[in-house]
Amino acid sequence: MTLRERLARATGPGEGRRGDWDFPGNEHEAPVALTPAAVLIGVVTHDRPTILLTRRTDTLRRHAGQVAFPGGRIDPEDADPTAAALREAHEEVALPPHAVDVVGVTDPYSTGTGYHIVPVIGLIAPNLPLVPAADEVASIFEVPLDFVLDPVNHQLRQTEWQGRLRSYYVITWETHEIWGATAAMIVNLSRRLA
Repeated sequence: MTLRERLARATGPGEGRRGDWDFPGNEHEAPVALTPAAVLIGVVTHDRPTILLTRRTDTLRRHAGQVAFPGGRIDPEDADPTAAALREAHEEVALPPHAVDVVGVTDPYSTGTGYHIVPVIGLIAPNLPLVPAADEVASIFEVPLDFVLDPVNHQLRQTEWQGRLRSYYVITWETHEIWGATAAMIVNLSRRLA
């Protein structure tokens, strides 16, 4: 089965964790109003495929310094979540929308910070000249797809946040700590591909 076929199997509605509150200990009431958002799970088609990630700048008001997929809010001008994810990837890392072979979308994920995120899966050729948007993205990096999809690397941790003990996933690759919604969307994708 090709990589494209495997990823296509992971699209559509599934049984993944659909929000921060689906974790043990996080069962408090979900936010009533969620902001629609989309991210690009860009799979770079090296011989050993990788996923494209960014580290956000430390100066951002929200989620400063965190590892994230390229993405953000769905604007009224965006035709759909796919258009939003491609637009955001172009704005954040200069990835041309025509350079992404969109496979589909997978389990939406809602966050305790008020976002309903649609992950869009797309294939990207290696060695594209990507450039981080200086005001949003501190760095761009890739992590082997097989590593992030391996359940052995999915650590469930807990911390206190806003007076409650919260559970969340962490995936550590070299010096990068992928956690929160980004890690949860990777775990969901891993379960869909299993």
